[in-house]
Formats: sequence, structure tokens, C-alpha cells
Amino acid sequence: MNNLSTRVKSRRTEASLGAEREHFDKQQLSSISKAINSTETPVKEKHARRIILGTHREKGAFTFWSYALGFPLASSSILSWKFCHVLHKVLRDGHRNVLQDCMRHYSSIVELGQLWGNLHDRYGQLVALYSKLLCTKMQFHAKHSDIPANLEAADEVLERTAGTDINNVFQLTVEVFDYMDGELKLAETVLRQLNSSIAISTLTSGQCRLSPLIQVIQDCSQLYHFMVKLLFKLHACLPADTLQGHRDRFRDQFQSLKTFFNRAREMYYFKRLIQIPRLPDSPPNFLHAASLAKHVKPVVVIGDEDDGEDDDDDAEPLIDISDSISSQTQAAVSQPDIFDQTFGPPNGGFDDRDLQIESLKRDLELLRAELERVKAEAQRYITQLKSQINSLEAELEEQRAQKQRALVENEQLRMALEAARRRNVEHDSLQSTFMEAEQRALATEQRYNKLKEKHTELVASHAELLRKSADTVKMLSATQQTQEEVERTKQQLSFEVDRIRQESDMKLEEQKFEMEKLRRELAEKMAEITRINASLQSSEQSSVQMNSSMTALQAEKERLMRSVSEKEAELSSVRQSAQLQQSTVQQERDKSGRELSELQAKLKEKARQEELLKQKLLDEQFALLQGTVAEAENIIQDAVAKLDDPLHIQCTSSPDYLISRAEATLGSIDKVKKGHTDYVRNMNDAGGLLRSLTQFSHSAADTIINGSATAHMAPTDHADRLTENCRGCATECLQFLKELKSKGTLQKADPASIQVIIHKILRLGQELRPKSLDVRQEELGDLVDREMAATSAAIEEAVRRIAEMMNQARKDTSGIKLEVNERILYSCTDLMEAIRMLVISSTDLQKEIVESGRGAASIKEFYARNSRWTEGLISAAKAVGWGATEMVNSADKVVLHTGKYEELIVCSHEIAASTAQLVAASKVKADRHSKRLTTLQQASRLVNEKAANVVASTRTGQDNMEEKDTMDFSGMSLIKLKKEEMESQVKVLELESQLENERLRLGELRKQHYTLAGVPLDQISDGNGEATSLVSMSPKFTKPALMKKPALAQKPNVLLKSPFK
Repeated sequence: MNNLSTRVKSRRTEASLGAEREHFDKQQLSSISKAINSTETPVKEKHARRIILGTHREKGAFTFWSYALGFPLASSSILSWKFCHVLHKVLRDGHRNVLQDCMRHYSSIVELGQLWGNLHDRYGQLVALYSKLLCTKMQFHAKHSDIPANLEAADEVLERTAGTDINNVFQLTVEVFDYMDGELKLAETVLRQLNSSIAISTLTSGQCRLSPLIQVIQDCSQLYHFMVKLLFKLHACLPADTLQGHRDRFRDQFQSLKTFFNRAREMYYFKRLIQIPRLPDSPPNFLHAASLAKHVKPVVVIGDEDDGEDDDDDAEPLIDISDSISSQTQAAVSQPDIFDQTFGPPNGGFDDRDLQIESLKRDLELLRAELERVKAEAQRYITQLKSQINSLEAELEEQRAQKQRALVENEQLRMALEAARRRNVEHDSLQSTFMEAEQRALATEQRYNKLKEKHTELVASHAELLRKSADTVKMLSATQQTQEEVERTKQQLSFEVDRIRQESDMKLEEQKFEMEKLRRELAEKMAEITRINASLQSSEQSSVQMNSSMTALQAEKERLMRSVSEKEAELSSVRQSAQLQQSTVQQERDKSGRELSELQAKLKEKARQEELLKQKLLDEQFALLQGTVAEAENIIQDAVAKLDDPLHIQCTSSPDYLISRAEATLGSIDKVKKGHTDYVRNMNDAGGLLRSLTQFSHSAADTIINGSATAHMAPTDHADRLTENCRGCATECLQFLKELKSKGTLQKADPASIQVIIHKILRLGQELRPKSLDVRQEELGDLVDREMAATSAAIEEAVRRIAEMMNQARKDTSGIKLEVNERILYSCTDLMEAIRMLVISSTDLQKEIVESGRGAASIKEFYARNSRWTEGLISAAKAVGWGATEMVNSADKVVLHTGKYEELIVCSHEIAASTAQLVAASKVKADRHSKRLTTLQQASRLVNEKAANVVASTRTGQDNMEEKDTMDFSGMSLIKLKKEEMESQVKVLELESQLENERLRLGELRKQHYTLAGVPLDQISDGNGEATSLVSMSPKFTKPALMKKPALAQKPNVLLKSPFK
């Protein structure tokens, strides 16, 4: 009874398991068919989630691949695209055994990518790239199994995978780069095919392409973290030059990844599904190890995707709810239909045909489900049978290999058997020879005694050879003590003697070993002979053998005697060769002695010639120095002569140019000092001194001439002192050059006195230099920053006021007035924005100029040294800020109808001129190839364009707002018309006269403006004689004084003497 209950329970369990497996297969088939289809819609998350849960349930992707292989992937590119998307999800989130199952179908994925890559289809290109990415992903994770397919690995796992071998780290970094290239290539192609607008990202066709990029974003964030960690590890072990290619490749991928993240972050489709991390503005500095602490791992957050559930798609049951479903069905059947409750059943009850139709439909559904189940079961059986066939074929191959090994082993055993048979035959032959060995035992004893006697003779002959060798060594050592070649011969001879000795010793050792061996054999044989002595039958045979052994011993003796005679002959030949080598060495030594004496004589001659050439070189260098000094004296004397030249009185120069020439002269004096020191230390090279003297002479002459020219415009006291210092400078220069011309005073020559006078000239030039108009030079640097900040603040205030005017105009006006006001205010806003970009570009270019030009000096020293340029920059900044404020005021008046449209047009032209002045002031010292200069010029062109828009908007509004009176003269008489014509002509003449006067007034105003802009403000007096106050920083009341370009330093206008006088 117990067995029966157990059997019943097992059958029920098997039935329930079969039903559960059938339900699982049906559900997987439904999810796969709904996720992978040819409709251009994104894959629903619920279908992909069920497929992934199925891989965890069966611990692999066997069911997924069994159904996926049946899809016609080669017929639809959209079907292939969605298959790649689902496969990517399964690889990332499926069971860990999914990778092994997918690797079995690696070739199918490769063929799919190659197929669609050769076709001209938009989805086909994406499928080709996606297939290549999936293959790269599978290869990477199959090789590095510690890193999961979702790339969510801790830093310790990455360190363990990389290992301690730097070659493995290098190779892993390259593989991660290739991995990232595949991800970015796919993302770039998808975004290039789509527009980033909201309309495209909300359509199902666009979402079908964009949905796989969620997995790409997840992969890229982890791969970026891996690359940063690996590159920092490489830079800690390898030099920076070796990793330059890695850094360049990382920089390119960083820019592409950042662009991809930014574009994806702007799309509406991704905003509700995923939170994309933000990358830093610049890539990490791998050359600085501390930058690793600043690295933040990017984290991707996936949002909840709300998929609409289909009516025909039931959720996967976590518990068995079949009973509850059946009870609910029964309850539903038991309840009467609402239609029947209202109108009653048809014909007083249910129709039999309806019942039959319903039953047939149910049977049809059951049959369809059964058919699907049978098809799935058949497909699964086919797959299982194929796997069994493959396993059986593998077993067959293994059996064949075992059969081959068995045949080889049989052949080896047969050969071993043959060898055993041969050994048996040899054993029998050894048994026969054993008797012969016993017979040779006595003969061996006798041979041993004879060999012992022979050994004694050999020892005696060896001693004799040693004595002869010692005599030979003494003879050679007496004649070859001082010769290196004879020493080598001696070594060779001793080596030969040692070799002979070793050979004889080895032979003796061999003989001793053979004797010992024979002695042992003799002892063994004697023991055997005693046992079998009775069995010996014939002594004649032994006597014959003894005679033969004696004969053999006699032959051995003769052989040894011959070897001794051969050794003696070799020794005599060695002696003869040694004597021959000795004579050869003596001849070579004599020859080398003669050659040595000849070479010593040639060396002495060459040394004497070198001394002569060195002295000649010194004379030539000094002659060049004298010629250069003479030329420098002529230049200085010519400069001094120009001081007294009447024509030179007309020449003028600026203090700035004099200061620049004096500074150049001081620099050339330092070079002269260095060249003089180098020449005194090494008089063979006077090149440095000659070059520095040439520069010094020209710089000093320029300083003397420009000092005199500057004195012509200076006050009397300064002019006298400047002229006196110029003459003193010329006197000291001539004195210094005179000392350089003589060898006696060359080393004592010192240009320190010239430096003192040049410093005096430099101070006088700085005293004559015009002071800044409203600040000291040391405050110019701070003033530039303040003016730039004030200009930016004025522009921001102007934008704010325009916005307020816009709001007020919308409240107070309407119709064509509102349209005109909005057009004018919009154009003013665009102009203010363009001016703001211009000021920012000018500030960036100014910083670049200061950083590239200041050198070791501070920023304030740079501004002080270039005060004119700084003042021009300040003037331009003030003009831009003032123009912006004036434009806002004019626009406000125009909107309120209290101003004139012409004022707004004039302000636009003034702003265009001010921005041109700012660009020119910035362009003076900028590098012509600077990117920031190009940006500034583009901003200037944009300002001009926006100013032109303001003028056009103003004129258009003026035309729309002005009412033109209709001229109707039909009611006038001839006399009245004539009178009106004369009055009109008078008015035209008056207006022309006013226009001419205003133009003259404008010219005088501009002339006075430029005159005032070049004179300090504290020297300008009002009409009552009092000094005017400093110009207010606010551009609201008056225009600032610094409104012109900085005056560039000019070289003096020297009138050249005509050679045809």
C-alpha cells in the first residue's frame, strides 16, 4: 500500500514538473516573440525582464537560443536590431552561464554582422556595428572571467585581473580601449541617424533606435572608470613618453564620451529612463599621481520604465494560482449576464449552437496551444538530438584515437617481445663465453704482471720527459723575459707539455683502472676456477691461449714504444718551432723599435706645427677684435659728430623710444661683459665678444643720437643734462674701446662707467616721459581690471534696463507702436549681448598678452612698462561702457516718445567705433596666430552686425511712426504757389547753412576731443582758469578723456645727408 501511494505521488510530481516546464517554455516563447519582431518599436522592458528571469531559472540561455535561431534574421534589419538589443540585455543581466552559451553561437553573430554590413540599409549599418560590439564584449569577458558582463566589478577585482605584470596591464588597457571604441562607434552612428529634437525621441521609430543606448551608457560609465584606473597604474610603472599614444587615445575617447553623454542628457526619451552622469570638464592628468584622488567614479541610475501591460500578456506567476483562477471562473459563470438580466435569455434559454461554437472555440484554442507546445517540444528535441549527435561524434573520435593508441601499444609490445627473445639468445651466448673467460683468467694474471713492469718503464720515461721539459723551460725563460710574444710561446709550450703530461697521466690512470678491474675480475674468476677446476679437461688449450695472450702483450708493448718515440719527435719539433718563433719575435721587436723612433720624430714635428697654428689663430682672433673695435669707434664717433650737426637740430625723438634704446644698450653691455670674460679665459675664440661689440656699438650710437634728439624737445635744464650725458657716454665708450685694442690693457677693460652714464640717461628719459592722465603707472594694472569689470557691469545694467523697458512698453502701448518698440528693444538686447561677448573675449586676449609678454616681471610691472598701450585699453573699455549706457538712455527716450530716433542711430555708430577701438588696442600686442584674437575679431564683427540691425530697426520704426502730410496745392493761386516756393527755397538755404555750420562744429569738436585726450586732465583749465576735476567713472554725464588709441613710440626723423650734394 505504501509503495502504491509513493508511486502515485511520484507520478503526480512528474506531471506537475512537466506542466511547469511546459508553462515556462510557452511563456519564454511568448516573451521572445513579442520582444523580437519586425515592428519598429522599442523592446518592452517586461518582455526582456521575463527572458532574463528565464535564464536565471534554467541557469543558462539554452531556451533563448533554441527559439532565437528560428527567427529569419537575414530577412529583416529591424528584427536583427531588436535581436541584438535583447542579446545585449541577456548578456548584461542574465545568468553567468549565458556567456558560455552565447560563445557557442559566436560565428552566427559574426555572419549576421557581415551580412548586414554589406547591404545599404540604415538599420543594417547599425546591426553590423552592434554585432561587432557584442562579439568584442563576449571575447573580453570570456578572456577575463573575473569581470562580469555588466562590468560592475570592484577595484580589487580589476587589480586582480590586471595582475602585477606590467605587460598584462598594458594589454588589458588596450582591450578596454577597443571595447570603448565599439560602444562609442555604435552610439555615434545612432545619434547621427537621428535628430536630437524632442519630436524624434518621442516617436516609436526613434525610440527603437535609442533604446539600446541605455545599455551602452551603462557600459561606457564603467569602462571609463576602468581606463582611468589602468592608465594611472601604467604611469606609475612606465615613463610618460612610452604612454603618449595611450593618453592621446584616452583624450579622444573622453571628448567623444562627453559629447555622447551631453547629447543623450538633452533627449526627452532618456530623461525619464536613466540618470546620465556628468564627466569633468577636462580629462585627468595622468602625469600627476595625486590627480587620482580627484577622480570620481561615474554612476548611472536607471529609472522605472512604466510599460503598458497588454491584455493578452499575463504576468509570470510566482505561486500557483490555478485553483483561485478556476474558482473565479466558476463564480463568473454562476453570475447571470447583465444583458440576460435585462432582456431575458434568447428563446427562453441558451442556444445550443452558441454553446457548440463556444466549445469549439475552446477546443480550437487548446489545439493551437497543444500545436505550439508540440512544435516547441519538437524544436527542443531536435536541438537535444543535435547536441547528442555532436557528443556521440566526439565520443566516436575519442574511440578512434583510443584504437590508434592501442595499435601503437601493440606494436611496442611486439618489439619488446622481439628484444626479449634477442636478449635470451645473447644470454645463451654469454653462457658459452663464460667458459672461455675462465680459461683467460690465468693468462690475465700473467698479463697483469707484464703490465706492471711496463708501467714502471713508463714512469721512468715520464720522469725523463719532465727533466727535459724543465731544461727547455729554463732555456726559453733565459732568452724571452722582456718579450711579450715569446711569453705567449712559452705559455703555449708549457700548455703542450702539460697536455702531454695529462695524456700520459690519463693513460696511466686508465691502465691502473683497467688493472684494478682485471684484478677484481681475476679474483672473481679465481673463485670460480676453484669451483670448476675439476671440470677442466685439457691444459693444451690453455697453453695455446696463454701463447696468444703473450703475443697480444708483446704487440701492446711495441705499440707503447712507438707512442713514446712519437712523443719524443713531437717534443723536438716543439723545440724547433719555439726557436723559430723566438727569432721571429726578435725581428719584429727590432722593426717596431725603428717605427717607434720614426713616429716620435713625426709627433714632435706635428706638435711644433700646432704651436705655430695656435699662435697664428691667436693673432688672427686679436686682429679681428681690433678691426671690430675700430669699426665700433667709427660708429660712436659718427654718432658724436651728429650732436654738433646743424641738420640734427630738426630731429626729434620721444622719451619712450629713448628709454627703449637705453635699455637695449644696458642689455648689450651685459653681453659685452660676458664676451670679454669668455675671451680673457680662452683667447682662441673671440666670436662672442665680436658679436656683443657690434650690438653694443649700434645700441650706444642709437642712444646717443636719440638722447640728443629727445633733448631738442625737452626743457632747458633737462636738455643740457641729457646732452652732457650723451657726450660723456661717447667719451667712455671710446675709452673702453681703446683699452680693448691693446693687449696690455685688454684684461683690465671694464664697461662699468658706461653703465653708470646709460642709467643717468635712462632716468632722464623717465623724467621726461609724460605721466598718466589720472592714475600712477603702478596703479595701471588694477585700473585695467576695474575698468573691464565696470564695463561688464554697465552692460549687465543696460540689459536689465532694456528688459524693464520691454515690460513697460508691453503694458503701456499696443498695435504698431508696440511692434516698433519691441523690434528696437530686441535689436538693442542683441547688441548688448554681442558687446558682452566682445568684452569677455577682450579680457581673455588681454590675459594671454600679459602672460606671454611679462616674462619674469609681475603683471603690474608689465602694465607700467607698457603704459601707453594700457591707457589705450582703459580708454577703449570706458568708451564701450559709456556707449552702452548712452544707448539705453536713448532707447528709453525713444520708447517714451521724448527722444529722437537719430540719437539711437548715433549711439549705435559710436558703439561700433568704440568696439573697433577696443579691438585695435587689444590687437597691438597680440600674436597674429592667436585663437583668442580670432575670437575677438569675430565678436567685433558680430557687434558691427548687431549695431547695423539697431540702425535698421530704428529707421524702420521711424518710417512707420512718422505721419507724412499729403501735399494738396490744388486750391492755391499762382501768386500763392510762387510765394510758398520762395519760402521753401529760403528754408532749404537756411537748413543747408545750418548743416554746414554743424559739420564745421563737429570737426572742431573732434579736433578738440583728440587734443584734450592727449593732455593730462590736471593741466586743462576751464574758462575761469581753475583746473577741471577728474572725469567721473560713470559715462552718464560726460565722455571720458582717454578716448584715443595709445600713441606709439616713434623713431626720430633723422634727415639723411644727400650724397649728391
